[in-house]
Amino acid sequence: MSPTNAMDRRTFLQGSVAAAGGLVVAFSLTPTAMAASTDSDHVFAPNAFIRISPNGAVTLMVSMAEMGQGVRTALPMILAEELDADWSRITVEQAPVDEKYNNPLFHMQGTGGSSSVRAFYTPLRTAGAAARSMLLDAAAERLGVAVADCGTATGYVIGPQGQRLSYGDLATAAAKRAVPEHPTLKNPREFRLIGHEIGRTDTADKVRGRATFGIDVELPGLLTAVIARPPALGATLKSFDATKALAVKGVRYVTPISAGIAVVADGFYAARKGRDALEVDWDETASSSLSSASIRATMTELLDSNTAMVAKTQGDPDVSGNRRIEATYAAPYLAHACMEPMNATAHVTASSCEVYAPTQAPGPNRAMVAALLGLKPEQVTISQTYLGGGFGRRFCPDFITAAVEASKATGVPVKVVYTREDDMRAQYYRPGAVARLSATVEDSGLPASFKARAVAASINRASGFGKQNELDGQAVEGLASWPYKTANIHVDWAEYKAGPGVWFWRSVGCSQNIFFAESFIDELAHLSGRDPYEYRRELLKDEPRLLGVLDLAASKAGWGTPLPTGHARGIAVAESFSSYVAEVVEVSLNPDGTPKVHRVVAAVDCGTVVNPAIVRRQTQSAIVYGLSAALWGEITVAAGRIEQGNFDTYPVARMPHVPQIDVHVIESTAAPTGIGEPGTPPIAPAIANALYVLNGRRLRELPLTKSV
Repeated sequence: MSPTNAMDRRTFLQGSVAAAGGLVVAFSLTPTAMAASTDSDHVFAPNAFIRISPNGAVTLMVSMAEMGQGVRTALPMILAEELDADWSRITVEQAPVDEKYNNPLFHMQGTGGSSSVRAFYTPLRTAGAAARSMLLDAAAERLGVAVADCGTATGYVIGPQGQRLSYGDLATAAAKRAVPEHPTLKNPREFRLIGHEIGRTDTADKVRGRATFGIDVELPGLLTAVIARPPALGATLKSFDATKALAVKGVRYVTPISAGIAVVADGFYAARKGRDALEVDWDETASSSLSSASIRATMTELLDSNTAMVAKTQGDPDVSGNRRIEATYAAPYLAHACMEPMNATAHVTASSCEVYAPTQAPGPNRAMVAALLGLKPEQVTISQTYLGGGFGRRFCPDFITAAVEASKATGVPVKVVYTREDDMRAQYYRPGAVARLSATVEDSGLPASFKARAVAASINRASGFGKQNELDGQAVEGLASWPYKTANIHVDWAEYKAGPGVWFWRSVGCSQNIFFAESFIDELAHLSGRDPYEYRRELLKDEPRLLGVLDLAASKAGWGTPLPTGHARGIAVAESFSSYVAEVVEVSLNPDGTPKVHRVVAAVDCGTVVNPAIVRRQTQSAIVYGLSAALWGEITVAAGRIEQGNFDTYPVARMPHVPQIDVHVIESTAAPTGIGEPGTPPIAPAIANALYVLNGRRLRELPLTKSV
């Protein structure tokens, strides 16, 4: 997802909320008058994100989903920094669903778009600083000194004579203080946590098996459901016979739900065996003629249609030049392939619903479940577990809907579990796409004009966030933001409206469009007889942050220095989610002609860095994820059916495939930006550009091994 709304108003709402005692101040993102509070129990809870108990223990709340990207470490670091808390005494908890935890960029409680740190950096700093200010006020009053004469350090207020008052000792008194509207934030030069490598808070529990993922949830009387789903796109249920399924030991119920037919049993294996025994008659005529070839043919026709929507235009895109260059590119549908298959647990009663799920969108989920059951939102509880990978897939509510419907139909708590094949064929894919890019070049070889048409389905409309006949900006991101100095530009999009269902996928439109754009600029460089790095440099003179990562990656990779015989380098650069990444790859060919990637050097500018180790690891993760897609990833359709079902037909990078990955992070004082996704877009074009150097063939279609 690519949120674009910037948050420009932040305040605190003060109010007495029944919790574990103490002053509870709700956090809000819209200005509202503060109301006085007289609550004075022992726990100091100055805002929705911080609790301090009399024994000095500090609990920090995290409202974003932890799916491996490190938010349960990075976000508490921001709070603890401004609070001046003792990191060794901090406990991190997952926040419940509540509007005060809404993502400021999305205006709902949801995790995506590499937004967690960039959305919450200033609000959480403000929350921590407000609590610290209240503790200082309480300590100064107790000591009979001026607040200005006191300081804080690792969980203590330090008086002018060296007196040390712990935050726990001050909790009750601090709870009586007024919450400052505009607390003073630290000078970044004083940071002792932000900018430093801090061990992740979730590692120990994950290593020791204590972390609860969705698949781990257990409730009294819990049953497990596996769903018989339509085997083809658009297939509808004609009839079914549950006799044989109910004869399977452990199978308790067989019930139709909106996704298909739920077989509910004592455990997963009984449920799956029961589903295998179920006799179902499906009507597949609606999509029996749909295939990857027919999808591609329709998309290709749209390249010449007159129905495209303009995303960007400037100057005269049809200006003549010394030479006109045109290329057509293609990218396939892709599955998310999260290691933890989709699952959710629900317990529906006449007056309530409890859901336990590895979801990226607990806020929208609660609203959806309430509407589905005819309940009020406050009658629905969404407990957010750890996620075994998200990549946008777990923003979709399908697995939660299935669990809720199955529980409602049976009257018992039900955990719905997708098999790998269920997940792979669920039709929530990165859109397949084709694009035609063209340019006219001057005598110097530099572009005088750039034109691009993208053809793809609309994720915004598929997800319910977009309107009909409205430009989907995600379909053209990475093209409409063409960064190379070009006077005349035109970018448009023709919507493909058939085929498999589509959804947000790691780096969304940039995942395919950067492949198109960075392959094309490389073609322009080579056709002009220019070094592709130097060519980019000349055209990025007005883009200092892109130029910065480009230069750093090239320098660290030794661009221009000799390589072993049979090896070549490729380069690509991209802005996505307000971050800047350049990647240089070193590639050779295996005996069968397929690519072997030996090394990837990445340079990253994501503004102020909260935890450098998380930035490096997320970039490495994004590169490996993009490597799988670049070399092998592809969802294909035959006779209306998805052909891939598991990792035997949908390969991903294994340990022997993973190259050496060196990540270099630019020091910056700019606002923090996204890091979970920006490492993915440059890897495919960098590999393709290196392969051209090796064999002189331009590979304009993903996956790259398909054309070998």
